[in-house]
Amino acid sequence: MTHIRLTRRLTRRLTRQIPPGFSLEVDFPLAPGVTALFGSPAAGKSLILDSIAGFAEPDAGRILLDDVILFDAEARVNVPPHRRRCGYITGRDALFPHLTLRQNLMFAAAGFARLERHKRVAEMLERFQLTAVVEARPDVLTPNQKLRGAIARALAAEPNLLLIDERGVDEALLQAIRDAFAGPILLVTADLDLCYAAALELVMIEAGRIVQRGPARQVIEAPDSVEAARLLGIPNLFDAEITALDPGRDNSRLQFEHFPLTGPYVPGHFRGDRVRVAVRAEDLRVHAGEVSPQLNFVAADLLRISHRTRSVRLEFSYGIVAEIPRHEYERQKDNKKWQVEFPPESLRVW
Repeated sequence: MTHIRLTRRLTRRLTRQIPPGFSLEVDFPLAPGVTALFGSPAAGKSLILDSIAGFAEPDAGRILLDDVILFDAEARVNVPPHRRRCGYITGRDALFPHLTLRQNLMFAAAGFARLERHKRVAEMLERFQLTAVVEARPDVLTPNQKLRGAIARALAAEPNLLLIDERGVDEALLQAIRDAFAGPILLVTADLDLCYAAALELVMIEAGRIVQRGPARQVIEAPDSVEAARLLGIPNLFDAEITALDPGRDNSRLQFEHFPLTGPYVPGHFRGDRVRVAVRAEDLRVHAGEVSPQLNFVAADLLRISHRTRSVRLEFSYGIVAEIPRHEYERQKDNKKWQVEFPPESLRVW
């Protein structure tokens, strides 16, 4: 089991500048499979990878890899990068420009006996579809070939942990990596779809702190705080007061500034409590007509329209944002009056 625990500010970082006053406090385990780090720019995601790889020195904390201490500030242990057995795919080209692709991989596998080294290099070249360019130097490779070459080189060294930092890795390439490598993978990505499809665990980070972590799909589908909802890009965030609670019917009555809604039952709360509510734009439905007596229909003025590739984003009064399929918008675009429906099950309440 790999365990990362870093606290307080970082005193030294070799690869990038640290913003003044920035601190990083994270604590999470890494199991075999893909763990994705997701967060806003400058949240500390790459800094975590640099710390694990040994290119940043934390002021306090511990880093363990397979129960081996890589860093311990209190015990003054700081294993140098080349002895940490971490494969690191950075956001920059990592292949040696003066060596051919084969020579790059042979260099990485130098610790193996001659026959084993050649076997591992040949296997990685074939696995990542690079056999046609083995004698090419990096400057003539395509960006995709460079990426696959960097991954092949990292895996040729048989690391205990693979770190990948924002390199455009897609689901198919991640699966190829998983087929070749059984250990833990820590992936920094801004692609939520990739997190949902390929990551087992998701760690969401903001300003050097973990906002939420857990099974990737569970975290994406059920954020447990306003901060997590913001990171996931949920635009509908409202303040409300609980005016009624009905555990028998598993619902609650919520009074917003401009309208009431019925939502899910909120355990641990009482009538009169103030809560925050989040609703995904794609979960809202829009209808034509005047004020409706139907449950959770809110009459609102359409203020702005934004066309997307396959959908249309509608911004209404009261800060309501809905995103609907293009064909549905075309059917309703001549509406004079609009109503927005909030399905009760779509409301996340804290």
